[in-house]
Amino acid sequence: MTVPVQSLLFADPREAADLAAFLGRLLHYDRAAAVRLQAGGGDALAVFGRPPSFEVLAVRTARLARPETLDVTVSAGELLESLDVSGEGPVGRRCGALPAPVTGPPWTGVLPPRGPWREQAGLPRPEALRAALDAAVAEFRTRDEALPEELRTRAERDRIGREIWSRPVGATELPLRAVHAAQSLGFLRADPAFPVSLFASGAWLRLRTPFGSVALRRDPAGGLGGPGGLNLSVGRG
Repeated sequence: MTVPVQSLLFADPREAADLAAFLGRLLHYDRAAAVRLQAGGGDALAVFGRPPSFEVLAVRTARLARPETLDVTVSAGELLESLDVSGEGPVGRRCGALPAPVTGPPWTGVLPPRGPWREQAGLPRPEALRAALDAAVAEFRTRDEALPEELRTRAERDRIGREIWSRPVGATELPLRAVHAAQSLGFLRADPAFPVSLFASGAWLRLRTPFGSVALRRDPAGGLGGPGGLNLSVGRG
């Protein structure tokens, strides 16, 4: 584990603010969340997290003011507390002292591969993705309300949820839960000017937007397995 820097200087105050928003969303789903930080000698910092409700890896990048080399897992809550998002001069661009490293959960050692990533066809447009999410939520509520009292259990509701959210999106292998994760984490915006793309590398799929990415394995038996790390030169997500 290499931790050559004690603090991070962001290229712009908005970078710290956007990262803070991402960390806040992760903590909404897991108050004890950890994140893995990677910088490969350039000015891009990748922050990996895993919101447990969606079974995907979430990736948010931030531009740094100078090249850094960093690979460490820290508490998401402590990192959020250290961020200065005031935007007042240089201090407003600086992350305070990096939190102490933590022993990461298993997923931190099984990041997606560095590539090559190949764009996949068949992904619906962003407005169609949001419509599919709205329809899925409505279907779940309808089916949940229709359950007889003896079947109104957590196990049955989970079964219905798994059935709905595991459905493929459009003409792709991407499960709907990945799109749900992207929307819940703030990656899927209403502005149609922002593109949404699907990429594949080996067993991995990656839904990429200008605001972040979600990645998961196509092989359910493999879980979130596989070594490596995303190529930080491929956009912000």
